[in-house]
Amino acid sequence: MRTLILLMLFALASCGAQQKTVAPAPPAPSPLYRVQVVNSYPHDTRAFTEGLFYEGGLLYESTGLEGQSFIRKERLETGEVLLQRDLSPAYFGEGIVNWQGRLFQLTWQAQKGFIYNFADFKLTGEFTYRGEGWALTKNDKFIIMSDGTPELRFLNPSDLSEDHRISVTLNGQGLRNVNELEWIKGEIWANVWQTDIIVRIDPATGRVIGRIDASGLLTPADRAGRNVDVLNGIAYDAEQDRIFVTGKNWPKLFEIKLVPAQ
Repeated sequence: MRTLILLMLFALASCGAQQKTVAPAPPAPSPLYRVQVVNSYPHDTRAFTEGLFYEGGLLYESTGLEGQSFIRKERLETGEVLLQRDLSPAYFGEGIVNWQGRLFQLTWQAQKGFIYNFADFKLTGEFTYRGEGWALTKNDKFIIMSDGTPELRFLNPSDLSEDHRISVTLNGQGLRNVNELEWIKGEIWANVWQTDIIVRIDPATGRVIGRIDASGLLTPADRAGRNVDVLNGIAYDAEQDRIFVTGKNWPKLFEIKLVPAQ
């Protein structure tokens, strides 16, 4: 009887050990969507788009490349430039965001950013950060910054000190080249540099909760005779629930809606 009890205890212990070593189930693949064009608008093919947002009925854009970087305010429907400020040729401009009347701009590798008066683009200050600067967006509490790694930094708008970070993951793996950002309905949307993919990120966990295939927006005629670069630039019109995307040196900016991929 004692031998039988010992054998039963050993069997139970073995089962427990086996349960502890069972690998967790892999994360479910994130849903995939495609885009449907609602409207298209003119876009300056000289604009190497790095940052984009829509506010107060107008489009705001920042561009890159040394000697070609600027920030501008423009009309969506016509592309008319209402205000522009060129960046010093020493800097490669990156993302922008507006916070309570101050426009913040990153630069790529100089580890320096600039602060402007939102109304007239007058320079009012500078700030520094470690690593590269890629893109900016905001929610109601933080300015959110990408740097080309899987990390997104959440910055305090008052002094741009870092509050916390999240690591962006796709199917359990860190996702690099997270580029231009936009806050849309409680999610962070981001271009993935050198791809036609936009990812939808859970800001609490960093997990990619959806992927958007935005390939095919430009026709062969749109590309003919032009040196167009990659998809980059996401803007959201919260008042009318409109989403806009464009790319570096693209001739058009598109209003899109999502449809499930078949």
